Formats: sequence, structure tokens, C-alpha cells
Amino acid sequence: MKKLIIAAAICIITMPINADMNQHKAEAKKITGTFFKELKGELGKGIKAGGPVNAIGICKNIAPAIAMKHSNATGWNVARTSLKLRNQNNAPDAWESQVLKQFEVRRAKGESPDTLAHAEIVEENGDKYFRFMKGIVMPPLSKMPCLKCHGEKIDQKTATKLDELYPDDKARGYKAGQVRGAFTLKKKL
Repeated sequence: MKKLIIAAAICIITMPINADMNQHKAEAKKITGTFFKELKGELGKGIKAGGPVNAIGICKNIAPAIAMKHSNATGWNVARTSLKLRNQNNAPDAWESQVLKQFEVRRAKGESPDTLAHAEIVEENGDKYFRFMKGIVMPPLSKMPCLKCHGEKIDQKTATKLDELYPDDKARGYKAGQVRGAFTLKKKL
């Protein structure tokens, strides 16, 4: 009887936590999807207007503005990060680095880009945060032109512009299917 009461108490205590986790996950996925859709649209317009060289300016200037817009609108900290940085302002913290490395392992084992996500409640300096990351996997060139700026073969004009804007650029040499980075969201609970 005592075990049954303890088990029931644990269920009652964990049900709200699981419900909150699911609610936060759903919200984070929605924000990530909206951010990606908007960024993809801007990049598409930029590429149509001036090719990959023009898209570099979109990533440098417009992408951070889109992230800030979504942060302000939702109360979440919305950003992108990677283990191989182009923009040093997007450097991952220790938690993000760990998750990005897990994403690489999961992809290497064949996990679909669609399911490459991680959510967790973490404690930082005595405060609890809900953290969420959604992997960004390099699509084939036929689906999106990301490899024109991040791939193994970058034309000279694009490479020159990247060198000019990002002298410490490490975000090159990717192949389709590799983890490029992640959308990362954080919300204080």
C-alpha cells in the first residue's frame, strides 16, 4: 500500500512537469519553424536578387534581426549556433556544444534531420531554463543553395566576399546531410 501511495504521488508530481515540457517543446518547435521559414524566404529573395554573394549579407544582417524579432515577440531567446562558426557572435555555450556534438553522433547513426531536436530543463546560476535546439542539416544543393556558401566547392567571388566579411570563417567544407548547426531557444521558467 505504501508503495502504491508513493507511486501515485510521483505521478501527480511529474504530470505537470511533463505537461509543461510538452507545452514548451511545442512552442519552441513553432518558433523555430517560423524563424526558419522567414529566414529561408529572405535568403531565397536575396539569392534571386544577386546570387550567393547577396545571400551572405542576408545571413550577416537580416538573420540576426529575424532572431531578435522572434525573441522580442515570444519572450524566448532565439538564435542560431554551430561548432564551426562563421559569425563569432553565434558561439555556442557549453550546453549547446554538447547538444551539437550529440546531433552529429545521431546523424552519423542515420537519424533523420526532421527528428534532430533536443529539449531539456537546465539550472543555471540558481535559475531554471527550458532549452531547446533543432538541428540544421545541410540539404542537397537541388533543394536549397546552402552549399554554395557552406560547401566544399565555393566559387571565387563568393569565397572572396566571405573572406572579407568573416576573416575567421570556419563554416565551410560541408557536404549534404551533415549537421551545420542548430536553432537554439532558451526561456527562463
